[in-house]
Parts: sequence; C-alpha cells; structure tokens
Amino acid sequence: MDLFSNEQDLSALSFDEIKKIAEKCEKCPLSRGRNKVVFGSGPVPCDLMLIGEAPGADEDIQGEPFVGRAGQLLTKILASVNIKRPNNIYIANTVKCRPPDNRAPLASEQEACAPYLEAQIKFVKPKIILLAGSPAVKAILKSDEPITKIRGQWLKLPGTDIAVMPIFHPAYLLRNPSKEKDKPKWLTWQDMLEVKHALEYYRKVAELS
Repeated sequence: MDLFSNEQDLSALSFDEIKKIAEKCEKCPLSRGRNKVVFGSGPVPCDLMLIGEAPGADEDIQGEPFVGRAGQLLTKILASVNIKRPNNIYIANTVKCRPPDNRAPLASEQEACAPYLEAQIKFVKPKIILLAGSPAVKAILKSDEPITKIRGQWLKLPGTDIAVMPIFHPAYLLRNPSKEKDKPKWLTWQDMLEVKHALEYYRKVAELS
C-alpha cells in the first residue's frame, strides 16, 4: 500500500515502535506547540477506523483523540448504532499534533504525519474507514469535493479494497444541531445506519468463512 509519497520507511517496525517514534516526532512545526502527541486509540486490529483532521485543545492536553465536545458527540453518535468506544473502533487523525488555534492542518503537516497514518491503517486492518470532515477526505482520497456532496458515499481507499465513507465532522454537527430531516445530523444518522449494516455484513462473512 502506497497512499502517500514520503521518505520515511516504517515497514519493518512494530506498531508500538512506530507509536514511540511518533511521540518524539519533530518533523514539522506543529511539534513545537504541542503538549502531547495524539497518536490514536482503539483496538488493533479493528474492523472500523475513523480518521479526523487534527487534535484540538482537549486532545492536546489528554493525548487522546476526540475527547472534547466534538468527541463526546461522536461517542453518542457511534453508541446510537451500538458502536462503542474504545472497543469497537480505532480513531486517529491526519496529524498527531494540534495546529495553532485549531486551524485545519496544512498539506505539508499532513505529509509529515502520513507515514504514521499509513502504518496505523496497515496494523489496524480496517474493513471500513470513516473520514470525518473535508481535511481528512482531501488527505486520504486526494479529493477537493465538498463534504456535503460526497458524505455517505461508499468509496475505496486508493490502492486497496478497504471501504471508505466520508461523514460530517462532529464539530460541524455541533454548529448545525437541527435534527430535522435532510439536515446534517439526520444525514449522519443515515450514514451510521449504513455503516452498522456494512459491519454486520462483514462479520457474517467472517463467520461463514
């Protein structure tokens, strides 16, 4: 799998070794402003993986992804379809350090972190990857399509058979709280039902094989 062009070869290292390297990484300027590296959380391997854009203030303090208000909403959204954190999903971001003022990560910052994310995907071996928000979509799919256009669509991770679905970022849902039909929260509920059904299908296939 070669999702990203990068100079760092981590292929011979274990998951824990890669995590230790990431926790000391100084490859981009984000390292100078961080409190903690937010590598990822969840079981390895895992059928379901979510990739967001970057840690925020709460994540930077705790060293865990999606633990602030957006993360709490994400936990509720997942639980609504019986996907429980941390047991049923592995969560990471395109970058492992918080950008200043919670801005979107730069392409150069995502490139610096790309070897770590590629290694995470390799070890997690997900059947499904959720891409939360446009920065994650652009980094992983190399697509500039707006999230409003491609959310809820089943796509493929480039160079693999891994199913990918873009979804609204939970922070966007906090800014658009209406639960009315065809609003972002309602659409996200439809997306998560699709994900639930897909996971059930993969598990049935695994049981029969």
